[in-house]
Amino acid sequence: MKRLLSLVLCLAAVCGSALVFAQPARATTPPTARWTAASEPPLAADLHEELQWLSVTVKDLTGRAETRQIPVTVYRPSGEGPFPLAVFNHGRQTKDFRPGQGRSRPEYLARWLVRKGFVVMAPTRMGYADTFGSFDPEFGGDCNTRRLEPMHEAMASQVLATVAHARQLPYVDASRWIVLGQSAGGLASLATAARAPEGLVGVINLSGGIGGDPARMARKPCRPEQLAAYWEQLAGHADAPTLWLYWENDQFWGAEHPREWFRAWNRGGGHGEFHMYPPSGKEGHFGATENRDRWIPQAEGFLQNLGFRRSGLPPHPGPSGYAAINDLNRVPMLSQAVKNDHYRRYLQARPPKAFALSERGAMGWATGDWAAAKALLTCERYGAPCRFYALDNDVVWTPR
Repeated sequence: MKRLLSLVLCLAAVCGSALVFAQPARATTPPTARWTAASEPPLAADLHEELQWLSVTVKDLTGRAETRQIPVTVYRPSGEGPFPLAVFNHGRQTKDFRPGQGRSRPEYLARWLVRKGFVVMAPTRMGYADTFGSFDPEFGGDCNTRRLEPMHEAMASQVLATVAHARQLPYVDASRWIVLGQSAGGLASLATAARAPEGLVGVINLSGGIGGDPARMARKPCRPEQLAAYWEQLAGHADAPTLWLYWENDQFWGAEHPREWFRAWNRGGGHGEFHMYPPSGKEGHFGATENRDRWIPQAEGFLQNLGFRRSGLPPHPGPSGYAAINDLNRVPMLSQAVKNDHYRRYLQARPPKAFALSERGAMGWATGDWAAAKALLTCERYGAPCRFYALDNDVVWTPR
């Protein structure tokens, strides 16, 4: 118990901002060294997170082919399944930061999708993390001479290789699967849709695009009209419905280029829905990780219309009357020292906020966007189911 408590305290010390992995890097200076696996956080045991390896062969801009082993992060629900599949595609850092871009581990999305009943597979495509180096199949050339097709083929091929691998796993049902991605991963997802693969039923594009550089050319991506024309060309081959989600203060694309890209998709025969959200923080390109209270409910509706009706949203029970919100003595499971520290800090925090407990004495609390889910994330990383003790300024706990 002492070891568990010390682990919980270590984790809970950052609960105010919560733990979220695999977000796009926000550094202001380039990394001094290449990414290393030693710096990664531990696997999320409660999500059965594991790393699998997949052999893929892709070509680059020059036609050169390489075969490498790429890592695929897998998250899945408890039980034998089989469960439907969601494939997540990561983005692409600008040149200065790409050496430090690590494996794709989108825990912030996996917790939502696993709660919905999906197995989540996140391939780290060739040219990143373990395979970073001289071979970059997603380099399309300089802006004036850029070619999108080789990049698109390499991306889609690796997604489809991941799905083929998933079909061999007994706990995956790949007869109905979805693909989603952020930034360049949105491009990868739409490129996959254009291949009209068997079983694909939906696509979620989160701030998708290519060629942005907010440090040098804010809101002015490389040749946006080329991408519009290319997506118009691809759309006629895509059968699955799409959901496009962007934020007005996206410094990579701006607000108008994504609208034109979606119009081009429609002109080409694609179908779907588009949402441009109000500004999120200082950089709307990261709305997928920083504005979840807004977009995940939208995606819930999209997926429910596709037949995935199990909710991935955390429950929001009403006040239980168990105790007054400021009565530390009634908070169960925790030592007085923990209550004096972490629960008092929770009381002082502004809503939205949430405080979660497990029967084994784990805890987690969070504030701000997606507070309830982040509180559960923090609490459940040690394998025990957690429940809310408080939401905002109401106690919602009921003894069992």
